[in-house]
Amino acid sequence: MAGIEIAGLSTVYPNGVRAVDDLDLGVVDGELFALLGPSGCGKTTLLRTIAGLEPATDGKVLIGGRDVTREQPGARGVSMVFQDYALFPHMTVAENIAYPLRVRRAPRAEQRLVAERTAEGLSLSGLLDRRPGQLSGGQQQRTALARAVALETDVLLLDEPLSNLDARLRLEARTFLKRLQRELALTTVFVTHDQAEALALADRVAVMESGRVRQLGTPREVFQRPADTFVANFIGSTPMNLVDGTVRGDRVEVAGTLLPSPLDLPDGTPVVVGVRPEYLVVAEHGFAGRVSTVENLGVTSLVTLECADGTLVGLVVPEQEEPAVGAELRATPTPGRSLFYGEDGLLLATA
Repeated sequence: MAGIEIAGLSTVYPNGVRAVDDLDLGVVDGELFALLGPSGCGKTTLLRTIAGLEPATDGKVLIGGRDVTREQPGARGVSMVFQDYALFPHMTVAENIAYPLRVRRAPRAEQRLVAERTAEGLSLSGLLDRRPGQLSGGQQQRTALARAVALETDVLLLDEPLSNLDARLRLEARTFLKRLQRELALTTVFVTHDQAEALALADRVAVMESGRVRQLGTPREVFQRPADTFVANFIGSTPMNLVDGTVRGDRVEVAGTLLPSPLDLPDGTPVVVGVRPEYLVVAEHGFAGRVSTVENLGVTSLVTLECADGTLVGLVVPEQEEPAVGAELRATPTPGRSLFYGEDGLLLATA
């Protein structure tokens, strides 16, 4: 197995677009690592540059301590699963799985043995003689994974491997993929724009924007302490409340209420207060407003309050406490869950 080191890496397209911009990053041996961000942030280009499918303009890519920056993809010791799976439609499942070994001119008996062994681990044993057109989306996804795993490489690269699956299959595939990665102890890097997928699967997450990493940390770290307002706004199944405020002594005035503040800043300093809807609770003080919408999330509901100054604040309540539209409510942050950002968008403190 092998870790990945990326030093000063830039990938610049002929039109001058810097898809990856002077990036430094390390992936630990055996880690399940997510590259997360919106479309166009450079995450797929970074993955393809690690694989050798895109040339690096500057910087280095090291795998297992070996500089592979100028090596061909086949010499890097990596395997890759693409978003569209890229299965050969005229080949059976067994032939698709064994194809990389066929390219290496492995004996036919070895090809079949490896295909059977890999398929068994991925619950594909009864499908070896079928063709991709006879498989479900989940079965195709597992076949693509089996083909990558059959190579027995040091690093597994996954480009949005679950995006073509429906919601139910995606949940099942997430559990399967995490278990598979743990059993194989493969260094795995996967690209996704789905923050729920990254939080559920990854050991660590790099949140990217415009070719750079905005925050690197565990799923819990990037969820609970976003480093800036971009990450705060991007991470979370329900959008974080980011509300303009003003420092007033040891308080911050925001949406017509005063919240305790750990900031030592002059009166009148503008700040942004961030609170996740999950960390707001109905109380007798705090944000005051009229319920404008209620969205059913199953066992909880997302309630939107419209404050007197027009500010919208969302909070999540248990289903049995769902208020009526038009009701007057107050909500206050759970202690320790408020985030304070400066005008530059960077995190200043929590309270």
